Amino acid sequence: MDNQIETALCCLDSISQTSVTISDFSDEILLNILRFIPSHDLMLNVSQVCRKLQTLCLDKSLRAHVHLHNEYTANDDAVKQLLKNLSSDIQTLNLSGCYWLAGSTVDQVTRCKGLVSLDLSGCRLTSIRLSHLLTSLRSLCSLALDVGPGFDLQQLSAEGKSALARLQELKQTLLTPSYGVVPCCSALRRLHLYLEASEGWREAGGCAQLMVGQSSVPHYQNLRWFSARLAPGEVNRTLLALYLAVFSMRVPEGLTGLVLSVPGPAPPRPVAMTALMESMASTVGNSVSALQLPRTWLDGAILGRVLTHGCPVYLNVSRCSSPGFNPLHVLLSAGRDLTPLRSLNLRGCGRGPLAESCGKSEEEMDTESIKALTECCPHLIHLNLSATHYHHAFLTGQDGHLCGALGRLASLCSLALPVCALAQSSPTPVNSQDSNSDLTPRSLLLGLKKNSRVGVPIYRPSTEVIEGQGEGQQDRGFCIQPLLQGCPHLVELELIGAGFSSAMPRNEPAIRKDPVACPWSYNVRDSELAALGGMKNLRKLTLAHLPGVLKGTGLIELLKGCQDLHSLSLANLGSLKTMNYTQALLEALSYCTQLRDLRLEQPYFNANAAFFEELSRCQQLRRVCLVSRHGTFQPAAVTAFMQSCTDVIMCHMFTGGTLVACKTLQRTLLDSFSTSRPALSVVIYPLLHEDLAHVIRGMPLCHLDEITLFKSRVAEEPVKQQL
Repeated sequence: MDNQIETALCCLDSISQTSVTISDFSDEILLNILRFIPSHDLMLNVSQVCRKLQTLCLDKSLRAHVHLHNEYTANDDAVKQLLKNLSSDIQTLNLSGCYWLAGSTVDQVTRCKGLVSLDLSGCRLTSIRLSHLLTSLRSLCSLALDVGPGFDLQQLSAEGKSALARLQELKQTLLTPSYGVVPCCSALRRLHLYLEASEGWREAGGCAQLMVGQSSVPHYQNLRWFSARLAPGEVNRTLLALYLAVFSMRVPEGLTGLVLSVPGPAPPRPVAMTALMESMASTVGNSVSALQLPRTWLDGAILGRVLTHGCPVYLNVSRCSSPGFNPLHVLLSAGRDLTPLRSLNLRGCGRGPLAESCGKSEEEMDTESIKALTECCPHLIHLNLSATHYHHAFLTGQDGHLCGALGRLASLCSLALPVCALAQSSPTPVNSQDSNSDLTPRSLLLGLKKNSRVGVPIYRPSTEVIEGQGEGQQDRGFCIQPLLQGCPHLVELELIGAGFSSAMPRNEPAIRKDPVACPWSYNVRDSELAALGGMKNLRKLTLAHLPGVLKGTGLIELLKGCQDLHSLSLANLGSLKTMNYTQALLEALSYCTQLRDLRLEQPYFNANAAFFEELSRCQQLRRVCLVSRHGTFQPAAVTAFMQSCTDVIMCHMFTGGTLVACKTLQRTLLDSFSTSRPALSVVIYPLLHEDLAHVIRGMPLCHLDEITLFKSRVAEEPVKQQL
């Protein structure tokens, strides 16, 4: 034994005396490392370190695909130099979300003659500039762009229109009612529409003007994919109806993907929809790869007809259940092989409405069907079960729990669940609800009588549990354990209370009324949060509407266990009458060393110096969004935080401050940091101000969609597929 120890020590000594540098790595290892470095940093900085890295940076695998989305340090000079150096090698260029780049920088894209795919979503693009680009890029097959007010298709040159006629894929964000460049794209195989027109265009009669030129839209005879995602508003629903009217002229024969995401009331179902679905289902040699329809357009007959010819890879039936139609039942009873399914959104789909007062409009999850689903779809990667209720019958113990069934999905990467699914006991009949959620007649007596104080168990971290009192802690999160053990690849988790709605909707005034919580969700406390700390690979975490959280001590252990989190969203934890987990939040933030995005929504939150001082420890932070009805902030603390965290490029705050105070702080931050941070986006505005909706429309869409507006994101987008 002594000889073995001595040998091991000698080996350690020899290793410590050996000098290993980066030049000792093989080229293959170094190339794999360099692929994680942003393109502009790689070519302009890393290549200057040494001769070996300079040579490796010339490898075509690093130069052919340039991706600058979310690369906020890429200023105009850096991008111009990058395009100049790599112009002959670039085949794919992604500038989506680079809203800060000047038009003159976008003009430099004309250098890249061999471009096959170009994404300019969010960039400044006029009709004239687009014409110059298209004239130079004769090999372009895929294009993404924004169409804003003043866009004129007639300003495109003949060469530009010819380039559009060769496009196979088009992604078009419409900021105004328009067909954009679609009339020129006769060879399209994939069309992605993002309809973001504001309601002001409805008053101006923008859609009425389009109806005159409707016949100029091609028939899409080659179309294989059609998707449209709408922002709320009547003008966008009308615009979608105009685009879909094309299908009434001629139904494409090879359409395999149809994704229509329509928030709120859907437009009337087009007459051609039945023929379109029939064509999709009956095409020989093709199976439907993706399907999503507005809730009033989908029924059992349509879904069954599609499934007859194969199971899609992506299926979104969010809130499509209705009396006599359960999408999950139709899916399981189709008698088809469901193993191709990779992404499934069952948000708001259950076996019927709950009889309880908390959820008359919410669906109860059909547990047996979920179990059957996990057996039939073992390769699911994304699954959304939010906006439903799950109440486990604890008389049967842990057997048959939802998490046990989900633990069979070994490939699962992202999951959305209702909060009540993690409740480890049924609700107590008395004083189970927070008084701010009580809608019974006795709520009228609030303030007229004194409430009795009821003791509530408080979770304490394991280090504080003394001997003889730890037995209960051994069972904390027992229902979560199968999920922790069976889904090792889970990187995104959403726990959203059924019935939750953010105080900051898209185009309407801020919500002033607190949402009603499910009684079972009061039994999801700090101990359950602490158990989630076992998900070591989590990168994105959303916790919303957890009224059972008291002091937030479980949040500390959760973030201590998940130290690789990149995105954290917290909304309405604990009481909505006071911020009761401030101290725990400050301590928990000290473990978020890799955090990039933070969204915090909580009434009465005080964004003071202590909060921003702790937040400044998150040195990787890029974006911060605070939403707090009746909340406050300290301008000096915000300024000091922005000065300390030099990589923060987005600061959005919507609180209870006055309009003057908000505008003053916003101007101070922009004047102080815009020069050194070209991508800086600062919006500070009173949450309850009547003009908030107008302010929201002026924000960069990438920030608005990715962090500022709250929504469930699991299984919302189809799995990316090649042309």
